[in-house]
Amino acid sequence: MSEPKLSHVDAEGKAAMVDVSEKSATVREATATAFVSMNAETVATVRGGGLKKGDETAVLGVARVAGIMAAKKTSELIPLCHPLALTGIRVDLTLEDEGVRIVSEVKTADRTGVEMEALTAAAVAALTVYDMCKAVDKGIRIEAVELVNKVGGKSGGWSRD
Repeated sequence: MSEPKLSHVDAEGKAAMVDVSEKSATVREATATAFVSMNAETVATVRGGGLKKGDETAVLGVARVAGIMAAKKTSELIPLCHPLALTGIRVDLTLEDEGVRIVSEVKTADRTGVEMEALTAAAVAALTVYDMCKAVDKGIRIEAVELVNKVGGKSGGWSRD
C-alpha cells in the first residue's frame, strides 16, 4: 500500500499548484454546509428585524450574495486553487430556532473540482451572518463547515455519510 500524498506538495516538499493540463474538462459539482449558532433572541431579531423582500430577511439575503461572490473569488483567496469558470452557484440559508443553516452548491465543466468553491461560499456566507449579527450577540459560533458531497472528476463521486 502506498503512502498518501498531499496534492499541493511537490517531490521536494514545496507547495505547488497541481498541473491539470492533461485532465479532461468534465462536469463537476460540490455541496458544502455550515451552521451559524446563535441565541434565540438573535434568531428572533433576524426573523423580525430584517427588511422583507420575498421570504428572506436582509441578513440572509446579504449573506447569500456574499457566498455567491466568495465562490467566484476562491482562487484569489486560497493560494493554490485554480481559477475556474463556474457554471452554477446556489447558496441557500435557512433560519432555524438555533441559528442559520447554510447549503452551497457549485458547478463547473472544467479540469478540476469545485469543492473549495463550495466550502468558501458556505464559510463566507456564515461569516457574513456573523458580521451582520455581532452587534446583538457576541457569542455566535460558526460550526460544521464541511463538504457534503462531490460529483465528477478522476476520483469520481464522494458523499459524507
